[in-house]
Amino acid sequence: MKKVLFSGFIVFLFWSCGDNKSSLPPASGISGDMYLVMDSTQWKGPLGATLDSLFQMEMVGLPRPEPIFHMRWIDPRKLNFVLKQRRNLIFAVTLDNRSAGANILKSYFTPESLQKIKTDTSTYVLTMPDVYAKGQEVMYLFGNTEKELIHNIKTKGHHLIEFFNRKEKDRLSVSLYKSGQITGVSDWLQKNRDCDIKIPFGYKLVINNGEFLWMRQINVADDKDIFIASTPYISQDQFQKENIIALRNEFCKKYLFEDPEVIDSYLITETTVPFIPVTTREVSLAGGYAVEIRGLWRANNFSMGGPFVGYALVDEQKGRLYYIEGFTFSPSKDQREIMRELETILGTFRTSKSIEAHK
Repeated sequence: MKKVLFSGFIVFLFWSCGDNKSSLPPASGISGDMYLVMDSTQWKGPLGATLDSLFQMEMVGLPRPEPIFHMRWIDPRKLNFVLKQRRNLIFAVTLDNRSAGANILKSYFTPESLQKIKTDTSTYVLTMPDVYAKGQEVMYLFGNTEKELIHNIKTKGHHLIEFFNRKEKDRLSVSLYKSGQITGVSDWLQKNRDCDIKIPFGYKLVINNGEFLWMRQINVADDKDIFIASTPYISQDQFQKENIIALRNEFCKKYLFEDPEVIDSYLITETTVPFIPVTTREVSLAGGYAVEIRGLWRANNFSMGGPFVGYALVDEQKGRLYYIEGFTFSPSKDQREIMRELETILGTFRTSKSIEAHK
């Protein structure tokens, strides 16, 4: 049995027991695609609009509007063998809907689970892996009434986004490190900088010195970059947005150039675009406190630019503040999945404390 996401009890579904997982086909579909199975009347109404706006909200910090996920609707009556194998499936139904499509969805639940939905309005979601395919994530959204379910989604919807974003990163991690890591970087970082990160095979080391390490993967249509910088930790003020930007600009001016032969062509943080501001938020990374920063970078001569995501975190035992970042130059293609890939790599960063904890 699988526990209900964000709840303490279990909802039983007919397919939740006795499944032969070994015979399932691999999940299909593209990273970031979401398939929503819902009755047509609810899809065209407030519930459908709520879910569509939630999953298709814009990813922060991109130069062009791109949704966090691409939402695709499926009528329950047309849910065939091929569509059931999609990597991300959401089933949504409320008990007050008595249409043909809703009745199909309600038939998936046992009488006990339907009764539980009626009596416990705080529970609205169940997640299960590998229901119809290997590597698949299925989410069930339910409520006694449509109004009740809409309320739960509006107040707790960020958990749903975080769940699928985490699962996409887990899949990315498998594919990114399938061919291994670049050699030498991890050992050097642990020995000389008291930290570690997993850099997938295919990246090349560009700069490696006492305070700055830069790795790069240049492809036909994109340029992906990861760098790690460090400075003495002085106070909590270093986590303020303006101070992180100043630190970022300091390292970029010193080490990152649009043209290495032209030292006056360095990279800076773009802070003059009002509709794409630099944003920060508190997160957890390497088992501790960190501040995530997102926005745009550009060359100071306006010749190139793109999105970046960075994290500031401290190793108090070593008295060191780290700033790690992923950025891309990919003007000819969408950048959502590139940024999700860079986030996945940055998520492997470890300080000395977390390195010791994993030994």
